[in-house]
Amino acid sequence: MGLYINIGNDGFRAARNSEYIDKSHLIETVNLSLNSERQFICVSRARRFGKSMAAKMLNAYYDRSCQSDELFRDLEIAKSPTYTQHLNKYPVLYVDMTNFITRYRNSGEITRHIQKDILTELREAYPCVNCGKNNDMLSMLYAIVQQAEPMKFIMIVDEWDAVLRESGSEHGEVEKYVDFLRLLFKSGNALSVFAGVYMTGILPIKKYNMQSALNNFEEYTMISPGEMAASFGFTDEEVSDLCSRHHIDKEPIRIWYDGYIIGEQRSIYNPLSVVRAIRRRYCESYWSNTGTYETVAHYIKMNYEGLKDDVIRLLAGESCRVNTTNFQNDLNVVRSKNDILTILIHLGYLAFDRESSTCHIPNKEISIEFENAVEDTGWDVIVQALRQSEQLLQWTLSGESKQVEEAVDRIHSDNTSILQYNDENSLACVLSLAYYAAKSKYVAIRELPAGKGFADIVLVPRQGVVLPAIVLELKNNQTAEAAISQIKNKHYPDSLMEYAGEVVLVGINYDKSSKKHHCLIERLKKA
Repeated sequence: MGLYINIGNDGFRAARNSEYIDKSHLIETVNLSLNSERQFICVSRARRFGKSMAAKMLNAYYDRSCQSDELFRDLEIAKSPTYTQHLNKYPVLYVDMTNFITRYRNSGEITRHIQKDILTELREAYPCVNCGKNNDMLSMLYAIVQQAEPMKFIMIVDEWDAVLRESGSEHGEVEKYVDFLRLLFKSGNALSVFAGVYMTGILPIKKYNMQSALNNFEEYTMISPGEMAASFGFTDEEVSDLCSRHHIDKEPIRIWYDGYIIGEQRSIYNPLSVVRAIRRRYCESYWSNTGTYETVAHYIKMNYEGLKDDVIRLLAGESCRVNTTNFQNDLNVVRSKNDILTILIHLGYLAFDRESSTCHIPNKEISIEFENAVEDTGWDVIVQALRQSEQLLQWTLSGESKQVEEAVDRIHSDNTSILQYNDENSLACVLSLAYYAAKSKYVAIRELPAGKGFADIVLVPRQGVVLPAIVLELKNNQTAEAAISQIKNKHYPDSLMEYAGEVVLVGINYDKSSKKHHCLIERLKKA
């Protein structure tokens, strides 16, 4: 057993001895790609979405130096007709690029060390193979396949883009690394050496002049996951099963960690956060514990093309349109607001809805990251609005309409860049930001079908929260009284019949001439 060649199945065995969710259907997808035009695969996902777990699983399945049937016989892949055909049949080369970063970060020659260390082990494992004077990996692997191996190699590269992320400002090292990968996987002998190549990373493969440096790879990304949509992250059904098994209320888990849309999978959870929350039996932001908000802050500080305005909308619970097609898949090549939003999607800080080409903050865990990031940007007016939102909720529940008016006035005047107030929808964006703190206790619904129309904003208490529901109706250049009348006349509270307490009716009007808000609050007892 070596460091890179035929490393065995200990990694996946440890996973099976832990809280394991069966993702072995991924193996079938890879099996069907072997020795075909699709044999080069690159999967990119945000961190903690199970990429390394999947790589260890694939290694345990293909590695001929071990016997892994006991690890797979009760999993979904065992039902596949390809199961025994490929189980433990291949020499496997497994490379985790983060290990090289750790060892050779300051050497300035990471690519040289990658090739040197792997070549050293190949020569030790195959001492009788004559490679001639060539001193590159592909030549050595080709000689091994021609002289010593009846089967071609499976190569698994975990965190392929770690070198690019760490060496982004060192242009020479990036070029050397990309050239190394291109020589290894795109040269003519690559098809003779590899039965299949599987790479994982956070970013898709880097583009040069809109062409991928490794355009022979089939890519599966956060934005375009294809048939691998359910292979990374936990589905809603998987989380339900986990919570039931551990006798844990699913609702807090959903609020904290759900919200990603991966292709056709409309409800994907961050798996590591879910497992930690279940093991510790409480929810918190496991991203915040690592200080990762600095990543978000770094990008949103750039404020390209009104990015600040989009951040406000995102914090308010809205979605923003994004064009993901022009991003060069390089964290150091950022040229537009769309590039930054696309980066945040790949890093897992935003969820992407392919159907609408929009992004949004997926859940409470990531909302906390954005709050921390905004505090680090110096955007004091937004920070102040977020801090005041808890008090605004209390004033609303206690019927203190004057204080509500003044608070909304302040938020409007402090954030005039987006709040042009052309219609009630603009006002709704302001109110969503103003009531930001309510999201911990309420589910906020925009344009809820209610009675004979659509209520502008409805706040429904979350499961287990004993508070009144809130219906907000917004007017522009009319009156707050007209807003309250509309709520009553169109029977908006009827949509809350399943809620058994009081309903707080809030009418807010914005007067364009005075640039002031007028608020009227009433409480309605449910029959």
